[in-house]
Formats: sequence, structure tokens, C-alpha cells
Amino acid sequence: MTPSLSEKELLLMLNNPQTQRKAFGIIVQQYSERLYWQVRRLVLNHDDADDVLQNALLKAWNNIGSFRSDSKLSTWLYRIVINESLDFIRRQKNLHAISTDNEMTGLANTLMADRYFDGDEAQAKLQAAIALLPDVQRTVFNLRYYEDMKYSEISKILNTSEGALKASYHIAVKKISEYFKQHD
Repeated sequence: MTPSLSEKELLLMLNNPQTQRKAFGIIVQQYSERLYWQVRRLVLNHDDADDVLQNALLKAWNNIGSFRSDSKLSTWLYRIVINESLDFIRRQKNLHAISTDNEMTGLANTLMADRYFDGDEAQAKLQAAIALLPDVQRTVFNLRYYEDMKYSEISKILNTSEGALKASYHIAVKKISEYFKQHD
């Protein structure tokens, strides 16, 4: 197993054509699990999350030369992963235009049937409620609730103000609470 390297060390390796591939391999090792779970919380299905993550990492590799180091490497990776996830979700919604009630039932059933889902019905219900949130609210909720990210970091990832993010998070929490009240 390759030892973890600091971001500074990784950036030095990335900027050297002779060590760039090795550096990216280390990045994949160090960040894949966290990135996978971020994708999984957005797209819900393991196989889809795997595909989205692979596409996002491929985009990161193809665009590694455009990384300007004005943000953290992890911020840049999260931005790519989230954008790729949201693009996937939009494509899915366009392919399967269904009503919100059917969407909720379908999401819960999909989660419970997924062999990689290890939660109970309450967890499936929470994930379904989160999935019904608008894209930005869902993303902010996941980053804040599951990743415990600060609003300042989320602001850099989503390129929006902290105030807007706080509002989105609180609205998301309220919608999830209302959803649970309606479906108990």
C-alpha cells in the first residue's frame, strides 16, 4: 500500500511529467472512498455510483493540467464528482420522467433491493427523502450532514455564497422533517 502524501507533495508530483501518473494513482487511492460515498449519496445505486466515479476520475485525469492550485485538491475533486453526479441525475430524470409519488416508491424499493445497501427501512426512507430534494439542496445537505464540511469549503466546491448554502441546508432539513411527518 502506498503511503499517504500531503497535498503539497502530490502537487509537486503532479507537476512533474515523470511522476504525474504515480501521483494520480495515489490521489485515486487517497480520495476514492470519500468520493465514492459522495456520489453514492447522490445517485443511490452502487453500480451507477461506480460508473459516475470512474467518469469523474477520468475527467480529473484529463484535466489535471487545468488544476490551478487556487483551491485544495480535494475541493477540485469534489467539484468534478458532484458535477458528474448531478449530470447523471439529470440524464436519469429525463429518461424516466415519473411523478414524485412514484419516484419516492421507486427510490425506496431500489435502495432496499440494492445488494450493497446495508441500511434498514428508516435509512432507505431518509435516502429517498434526500433524493427528492432539488439538486443543490441535496448536495449541500449531503456535504454538510455526511461529510461534516464547513460552509466555507462547500462554498468553494459549489461556487456560491455561504449564506445561500446555509439557507439551502436549513430548507433541506425542514423538507426532510416534513416528509417524515407525512409518511409515518
